[in-house]
Amino acid sequence: MFKENVRENAIAVLVFFICAVCFYIWGYYYVPDHHMILFILASTFGVFMAFNIGGNDVANSFGTSVGAKTVTIKQALIIAAVFELSGAVFAGGEVTKTIRSGIVVFPDDLNPMLFVLIMLSALLSSGVWIFIATKKALPVSTTHSIVGGIVGASMTMGFIQFSGTDTLSMVNWAEMGKIASSWVLSPLLGGIASYLIFAYIHKKILTPSDSLGEKLKELKASKKEFKEEFFANIKQMPQSEQVKELSAIVLDDEEEREKSFYKKKMKEYKEKEKELDVFAAAKKHIPFIGCVGAVIIASMLLFKGLDKVSTLSLAQNVWIIFIIGTLTYIITYAVVTIVRKTELNKTIDRIFSWFQIFTASAFAFSHGANDIANALGPFAAILDVFKNGVINPSTPVPFVVMIMFGVSLVVGLWFLGKEVIGTVGSKLAEIRPTTGFSAELGATIIILLATKLGIPVSSTHILIGAVLGIGVYGKSANWSIMKPIGLAWVITLPAAGLLASGTFLIFKFILEL
Repeated sequence: MFKENVRENAIAVLVFFICAVCFYIWGYYYVPDHHMILFILASTFGVFMAFNIGGNDVANSFGTSVGAKTVTIKQALIIAAVFELSGAVFAGGEVTKTIRSGIVVFPDDLNPMLFVLIMLSALLSSGVWIFIATKKALPVSTTHSIVGGIVGASMTMGFIQFSGTDTLSMVNWAEMGKIASSWVLSPLLGGIASYLIFAYIHKKILTPSDSLGEKLKELKASKKEFKEEFFANIKQMPQSEQVKELSAIVLDDEEEREKSFYKKKMKEYKEKEKELDVFAAAKKHIPFIGCVGAVIIASMLLFKGLDKVSTLSLAQNVWIIFIIGTLTYIITYAVVTIVRKTELNKTIDRIFSWFQIFTASAFAFSHGANDIANALGPFAAILDVFKNGVINPSTPVPFVVMIMFGVSLVVGLWFLGKEVIGTVGSKLAEIRPTTGFSAELGATIIILLATKLGIPVSSTHILIGAVLGIGVYGKSANWSIMKPIGLAWVITLPAAGLLASGTFLIFKFILEL
């Protein structure tokens, strides 16, 4: 096992190294020569930030799936690699723009190189703070961190370059208020969404199934007791009576079978067992839940995730969603019917494990749509200044940058993510496939809605709220561990801001700007 881990770690490092070399070679030709040193710094800080996003944010995104033993770390890596990148490429544009230009409004005559220093400081300070929190196994918000870094460095620059009034007016306080309100609403909405989803699953599937399962166990126990008593009584009969009674049981004779008390009783038990259909609730509601989940995920992906590349009309999108929902219902119903001869609880867990793979994928997509922008946004802004010499509100992110940052994200998950996965997956609440599915689906809905509005919400807060939501319902929420997590949430923004402020002063002194 140790040798296997060493080999896999070596492969991860090799892939990262090859991508980094190719990335820096690309930058050598893309960026003007006089900016190469700053490009190397910006790239290093940006990759470091993406690496730590992978170690913290992506790790807590997959914590519920790994905690429920639905996916392994390796499988989580594959899902992250595919869907995180897809979310960032297809659905991250609006949030990236908000991170880059919606937090602070700079004067038109601002020296672009000061802007570069602000973004450099924000990337480095945010990366350092997230790294510290990750090593402490604390899931924090990378969104809070990068916003705090940008505001801290910007205000430091403002107090040096302008008056205090001008500095305060640079910050888009309305946008900050919008973001701040989302920070309060994020865990609340995540908790409410997962609570309602799991409440439906528990009341409509788990509780009726458990109740019928208990009745079936009692019936089988009664049947077993009757058989033991019956054959014990037969032993007390004369031999002739024993032969007669046993013949009525064994021989396939209609007349004798009708006379047999044992046969009549066994028939009664069999009829009662048929009436206690423990899979009735599962057959009725699991396909419905699968259908609704598929419709929600498909709707979000088609109307938001793929709207930049899709040429389909509204009617065509609706038809595709209808087909996906219908197929999911049919397939799920067939699966429940096929596996009904197995143990009920194991069957339900297995089916929701399959569901959880899809919700984990959707959550990864939504996470990529929001939180990779925390590294991409500032770096893309720096790159644009190097290339064009001006501060633009938005510009396309080169595909090479997407690949490099995406690889950094996955490598960060591989090397740093286990601690945070343990916190989210096992310490906050009891996680099973049903609860993990509820948390992931609820969080996905909230995050993708926020992405549609262009609000850089914290996926960390939403997911933690979602996990606590199902913990509240099941009375398994571990509030004691929320104390250090809550403290980390509170100090993330000011900590990143102060670090960015100090970093900006150092850079400004060195570069003499």
